[in-house]
Amino acid sequence: MKLLLVLGTNDNCDTISQSIRPLGFELIRYNNIFKAMDNIDEIDPDVIVISARDFPRHWNILVQFVRYHRAREICPIIILKGENFNNEDTSKAFLIGVSGVVNDDLNNPEEISRLQNILSRFVPVHEQRKHHRFFVEPWSRIGFLMNVPGNYLVSGEVKTISSGGLSFIPDESMPPEGIAVNTELNECSLRAGDAILSPVSHVIHTGNILSLEFISFPDNEQQILDQYLDEYPLMEALFEKAG
Repeated sequence: MKLLLVLGTNDNCDTISQSIRPLGFELIRYNNIFKAMDNIDEIDPDVIVISARDFPRHWNILVQFVRYHRAREICPIIILKGENFNNEDTSKAFLIGVSGVVNDDLNNPEEISRLQNILSRFVPVHEQRKHHRFFVEPWSRIGFLMNVPGNYLVSGEVKTISSGGLSFIPDESMPPEGIAVNTELNECSLRAGDAILSPVSHVIHTGNILSLEFISFPDNEQQILDQYLDEYPLMEALFEKAG
């Protein structure tokens, strides 16, 4: 899937690139709105994200231009708004065919999460499960243990999780030499709600935060994890309502 990003500055480019990668989008960036419009047919984007701060007088021109040829269901458009984007602008945006509006303060994890949640609506269900990483909250009852080479049982904090893997901050139980990229971990324990699962995992990134890919699950455990993640947004909404 292609995401066309129209930004006049580089302020949010890296942040957006990192946040959409787990969703499986290919990023195409333009810093000239008219060149982006000229190449819409060639790019054939699945989603467009445009900064209203960078293009305060022209974002609506792009939206109307795209909508003349592409319906909201075919090519969603998301606006990154600044502090001068008021309620009237928001109402106008939705009226002419915008699919979502997000504050462009993307140093705020809540805004990144909001952007990812909007984008995830337009990703096919099987791709959502594979790519979309949910931020792990205290109420989510997600935990992870792994037995790394040298017989070290390592615990820590899961930061994000998807059907295909997770990111994990190990605690002091990590061996002094660390762990190498491409290490296969055959003894892992993943808690997802009431279920305890046993994925075979593969290390794809090291550092302060480890990124792990799930290679396989025994029996029907992949389906158990998929079902848990399918229900995750509902659990989040119920928790927020209760709070």
